[in-house]
Parts: sequence; C-alpha cells; structure tokens
Amino acid sequence: MKAVHELINWMISIAVAVVLAILLNSFVLQPTEVLGSSMEPTLHSGEMVFLSKLPHTFNTNLTYGDIVVIDSRVHYERSWKDDLLESPLIQLVRRDPRYPKTSFWIKRIIGKPGDMLEIKNGRMYRNGELLEEPYLKEPMETWNQKFVVPNNCVFLMGDNRNNSQDSRAIGAVPVDHILGKMIFAD
Repeated sequence: MKAVHELINWMISIAVAVVLAILLNSFVLQPTEVLGSSMEPTLHSGEMVFLSKLPHTFNTNLTYGDIVVIDSRVHYERSWKDDLLESPLIQLVRRDPRYPKTSFWIKRIIGKPGDMLEIKNGRMYRNGELLEEPYLKEPMETWNQKFVVPNNCVFLMGDNRNNSQDSRAIGAVPVDHILGKMIFAD
C-alpha cells in the first residue's frame, strides 16, 4: 500500500512539473530557432534565441529596435489558447497544422502607432528623421514607399532588407501578434 501511495505522489509531482513547464514556456520564457536569413547579420538561420513572453502576456511597452517574434498571419484573431497550443513543449507531442513554424517570423520594430515611415532612396525615415541602422546587412534596394502605422500595431522589418518578408509585404502587425521579445541569442 505504501508503494502505491508513493507512486501516486510521484505521478502528481511529475504532472505538476509538466504543467508548470508548459505555462512558463507559453507565458514567460521560450527558446526558439531562427529560420531563414532575413535577420542577417544580427541573427543567422539555425541560431537559438530566447524570448521573453512577458511583453506579450502583459501587453507591456515595446521599444524601437526590439527584436520580436510575430505571428505573421495578421488577419488571424489570436487568443490565449493559441499561446498554449503553439508552445514548443505542446508541439513536441501534438503537431497542430494551425501553427506552422513558417508563420512565426523574427523581425525588428521600426515603427509604433502613429509613426509616419518613409523609404527614400534606400534609406528609412521615421517621422521625417533618417534612422541610423548600423545593424543592416546592406543598403536597401527598393522603391520609395510611405507607411502610417495604425493604432495597436507595429511596423517590422528584417535586418537583411533585400531578403526579408516583413511589414512591407504584410502591412503593420497587430501588437497581440507579437509572441515574444528576444532577450538573448545563443
């Protein structure tokens, strides 16, 4: 009888640990792998980055230059269930086609709500001021464009601007589609 009681206690302890790990991974800290070259030279494909999920979980302020992971399906309405179900720990057990890895992009915040962004002669301007962007891989080869960032959205771009799908293609990204902010890379 004592062995059965001890086995039950172990099973409960393991179950609690698994649930806590899933919650921490979904809402506090998450490792993720960089896929593709859109953030070169800052980040490279295959590199691991660690995300703070707190800006997403608590909808805290993000700043210019922050590197974030987003859900690029900007017209998809997200909920807290998505955060749980797309957790890498859940995905190890259950591959859900609603959460394809390719829809999660890593980009840099260039514009916040109300900002007027302009690409002129391959350079980026925010509210009329030229941005100093030492992290860029090379000068942009693009046509002149203007964007106004709507409320509750951000404008994101990769550091490898000539090889990046970003807000220039999908538009401004709703803040609730920011899944986490990079805190360090390995």
